[in-house]
Amino acid sequence: MNYVATGMGPGSIRRRHRMPFGAETLPGGVRFRLWAPAAQQVALCLEAGRVSRVLPMEAVGDGWFALETGLAGPGTCYRFRVDGAIQVPDPASRYQPGDVDGPSEVIDPLEFEWTDGAWTGHPWAQTVIYELHVGAFSRQGGFAGVQRRLDRLARLGVTAIELMPVADFSGARNWGYDGVLPFAPDSGYGRPEELKALIDVAHARGLMVFLDVVYNHFGPEGNYLWHYAPAFFDARRQTPWGAAINFDGEGSAVVRQFFIENALYWLEEFHVDGLRIDAVHTIADDSKPHFLEELASAVSAGPGAGRNVHLMLENDRNEAHYLASPEPGRRGRYAAQWNDDLHHALHVLLTGERDGYYEDYADAPLWHLGRSLAEGFSYQGEVSRHRGGVPRGELSAGLPPTAFIGALQNHDQIGNRAFGERIMQLASEDAVRAATAVLLLAPSIPLLFMGEEWGASEPFPFFCDFSGELAAAVTRGRRAEFGRFPAFRDAARRALIPDPNARRTFESARLRWRVSSAARRRWLWHRELLAVRHREIMPRIADLSGGCGQFIVSAEKALTVSWRLADGSVLALVTNLGAVAVPAPDWPVGTVLYAAGGAQAGAPRLPPWSVIWLLDAGSHGEKL
Repeated sequence: MNYVATGMGPGSIRRRHRMPFGAETLPGGVRFRLWAPAAQQVALCLEAGRVSRVLPMEAVGDGWFALETGLAGPGTCYRFRVDGAIQVPDPASRYQPGDVDGPSEVIDPLEFEWTDGAWTGHPWAQTVIYELHVGAFSRQGGFAGVQRRLDRLARLGVTAIELMPVADFSGARNWGYDGVLPFAPDSGYGRPEELKALIDVAHARGLMVFLDVVYNHFGPEGNYLWHYAPAFFDARRQTPWGAAINFDGEGSAVVRQFFIENALYWLEEFHVDGLRIDAVHTIADDSKPHFLEELASAVSAGPGAGRNVHLMLENDRNEAHYLASPEPGRRGRYAAQWNDDLHHALHVLLTGERDGYYEDYADAPLWHLGRSLAEGFSYQGEVSRHRGGVPRGELSAGLPPTAFIGALQNHDQIGNRAFGERIMQLASEDAVRAATAVLLLAPSIPLLFMGEEWGASEPFPFFCDFSGELAAAVTRGRRAEFGRFPAFRDAARRALIPDPNARRTFESARLRWRVSSAARRRWLWHRELLAVRHREIMPRIADLSGGCGQFIVSAEKALTVSWRLADGSVLALVTNLGAVAVPAPDWPVGTVLYAAGGAQAGAPRLPPWSVIWLLDAGSHGEKL
């Protein structure tokens, strides 16, 4: 049995996920295991101050080296010496007190006492996500800084916080997608028990905790796997970060297990409620089952068998089959995907921008928005100009709206900009309010980015903390990346783009948590919208079927969308996401749930940036 949970009294429990590699505490010591198929010999180096003890490890077959010793215990620092030439941290280290190049520390997970023994999470339909970066979320930074704000988030009405990746990365600051030790929470944020305390307190506040994980590459600094386990990589295939992870070649069985164990580790030992898997379109795997299918099966048969566990995808290919259930009436293997189509259509409507990937939405942004709201993906096999004229996506109209996560802002869509501006710096407040009212009451799952609820003005530019030539190359590459945009063709203009490695770039992203009357009004308005969602929308979208949405764009640029909900009621949206009043479409039947921007049901015209939501609780007729 890989998962151990031991009760210690009423409401308390201790948890450990047992792994076939790394350091596992035993009653009389510690068992160490390392997969090093390219090594001839491996030794364990135990470190205590200036004293180091070297113990040879036994080759036990198939590239594995192992040792059990009573000379180590919780708190012992250690490294592996490979072929007498290089000392490396444990790739399955649970904690790195001195960053990625230093020794690993033996952690006994059973030392932490949980108080959330009765916690089973929330059903997916009740999810409202709040994405945050642990280091930039507060002035203090770290897990403790997030914990201090949980009461405020619970009062807002969100039901889940999503942490950007916390796996140990090189340096003092990073977005998190350059992690190299995926089992170790970064020491800059706190110790493992501090992350567990954050999750434990979140559960006590009724908040789920999701974690962003990266299974498509390792960061460029601090990755030692090439020295002793090159089978982790597939040099035949390249990703934006270098050689692909080997998910289907020789030695891939161990590689797949490594990442599946990582997912189970976070879900079991840290009791997180779900994982968002980054950029799965860059995972190359021609085997059957695909790694993503094997991962989902392991989670379903493990932690997902006894509580609500939710898996989410980022997938530029819009592959709907990962979200579909193989059995009618059941949820898909993955609960939902981040819906970039919805974001991009909203962004074009609010800002008029057409560069980069926005060009695919510029000709008919309201149509793209309507299709995204009603059918999930806007690109369901249509040709993408931005991607060189190739088809993109699979049919998604048969999926429920809850299989899609919508956002007006997230870390990518802010940070992909040269200066990391938020939407409030790019569009009028009326426009942002209208788009937010669309987002938060739609049957799809909404996501807010930290500070969005009060209109935070702090940018969120890309930041990291590399050294030497790598740091210089990242800075040059970041600026060159924007050279293809008309606004940055001038070298002097590109030079103004913030240096990702400069500490001031990171500091500019920290939330200030200022309190002003305008910020308070925005916060209360978000809470009001979410209260409507909790009261009227959530109860009606559990077990929502696919094919329930329909949309119409009128000749005058008004959008009407309707959904047949699980209880037979019909939810309808009528909106004008433009700066000029337009004739109203034929009004759907229903009671007004929420109206903004001066919209009035039955009126002949829709004011600029107006939104109205209606609910026909007794209708069983046609949707539109």
